[in-house]
Amino acid sequence: MTRQHPSRFGPAGTKPPRSTRWDIARLTSPSPLWGSNGVAFGPDGRLYVAQFLAGQISAVDTATGDIEVVVPMGGPVQSPDDLAFGTDGSMYIADLVPGRVWRRSPQGEYTLVSDQVRVPNGITCLGDRLFVNEMRMNGRLLELFPDGRAPVVLTEGLALGNAMQIGPDGCLYYPHMVTNDVWRIPPDGGAPEQVAQEVHEPVAVRFDREGVLTILSRGEAGIVTRIDLHGTGARSLVTSGVTGLDNAAFDAENRMFVSSFATGGVTEMHPDGRIREIVPRGLDGPYGITVDLGGSVYAADHYRLAELEPGSGPGHGRTHRHLRMVHAVTAADGHLHTTSQYGDVATYDPGTGAARTRATGLNQPMGVTVDPDGRLVVAETGAGRVLAIDAQDTVTVLAEGLPHPVDVTYDSDGHCYVSDDVLGAVLRLDAAEPLTVTDGLDAPQGLTVLGEELFVVETATRRLSAVSLRTGEHRVEAEDLAVGPPPGAGRTDPALFAHGMPGAPRFFAGLTAAPDGSLLLSGNGEGTVLRLRPRVADAQE
Repeated sequence: MTRQHPSRFGPAGTKPPRSTRWDIARLTSPSPLWGSNGVAFGPDGRLYVAQFLAGQISAVDTATGDIEVVVPMGGPVQSPDDLAFGTDGSMYIADLVPGRVWRRSPQGEYTLVSDQVRVPNGITCLGDRLFVNEMRMNGRLLELFPDGRAPVVLTEGLALGNAMQIGPDGCLYYPHMVTNDVWRIPPDGGAPEQVAQEVHEPVAVRFDREGVLTILSRGEAGIVTRIDLHGTGARSLVTSGVTGLDNAAFDAENRMFVSSFATGGVTEMHPDGRIREIVPRGLDGPYGITVDLGGSVYAADHYRLAELEPGSGPGHGRTHRHLRMVHAVTAADGHLHTTSQYGDVATYDPGTGAARTRATGLNQPMGVTVDPDGRLVVAETGAGRVLAIDAQDTVTVLAEGLPHPVDVTYDSDGHCYVSDDVLGAVLRLDAAEPLTVTDGLDAPQGLTVLGEELFVVETATRRLSAVSLRTGEHRVEAEDLAVGPPPGAGRTDPALFAHGMPGAPRFFAGLTAAPDGSLLLSGNGEGTVLRLRPRVADAQE
């Protein structure tokens, strides 16, 4: 069995970052699982974990925490979100984005069961029978047939289906994520029946070994609701603190193990809400990174805004706010400004929790900063533009016609710089036309200015470079950084990763300068935030 690696880069990621000028330390521990979604115990007694963001499935020994990748990246399965096992040991996989359902035989062979399901998510077996539902409005619940027969639609009108299971009465139980209720239907069809209303953000419906209905919430608090359907119908509710719960499985001893789409890992959860980590939770990204004047570090972590509090040590960070596919973040004047894959730019007050949308409908906005006049400046990557958003939320185009602008920053003289990972260059946006500051870079992304030097993350070569703004001298500052897709991942098709499979991240290696003169870099390939401090000898030169 392959033991747990210190980095989700796997063996290729065990080589530490190196630099002759900077001391490099991790603010967060590497995340062994790239998010965690559907979970199910296999015939071998291990817990199998679908990782939608990674496009892989791993098996976890719940006694030791050891991990083995069973369905690797780069194979026929692209975005596994849930899984179930048939009586013969076959693994059935809901491949969400392509709209496919797969069978993986006990010998490891893949067969396409169906490509007729839109956004397949919840999946379960009743003996040799296979059922899948759709995570979309007016979604369907279907029975599928591995022998190639046409699917049978049992019901329609689901308000975002998700993880479901056969109950003790033989019915299929499933959530409506949008309307916050739980339904059931006989497996041979019939009229659906509403079982529970006003359930807190239901994402998964499960039954423990005693037949108690257990409903997981996808919210920040990690709420689990239990309903005794065969007794008084009483509800009990616990708050676990596991943000972004996704799924659960019960072992033979009725112990519940849960997954988290927002923080990954595998956690044992007791009925009273106490938890024990089996596989440590971590960051899905991180992508954009920023630090406020108080030293608090914030990471744009795809499904959430994570705060890494000063002195808290390695960990997965505190979820400050759930956000939709958040890309980048910058701190200014006590506020946090973010961009989202949905095309939004927003301002958030971490003190009050108030949020304000500044722009919508943009084409892949990525890097964001604040200019000397207080305007938000955004790299609109998909449109090849750099935009400014003023206090009245008026949008102005600062530059256009760029191949693929990714990040933006300013120097102390008020000059704006933009990285372009297709052009392989950093440009300065002057009044007339963009001027090339440095080129020949390998997929430059994260960008920041510290003193009289411009720092840029080159993601293709996994290194940090510096350019003197006075002389133009180019110098490599650090190498072997855990940025971009893990080496050999295979799943690097621009249609999936770089340009945005729906729900999956567009890789963005953020970089920022801290008030104490250090640099903070998002190691999105392993789920860490790196702090680079200048070595004493270099700082005195």
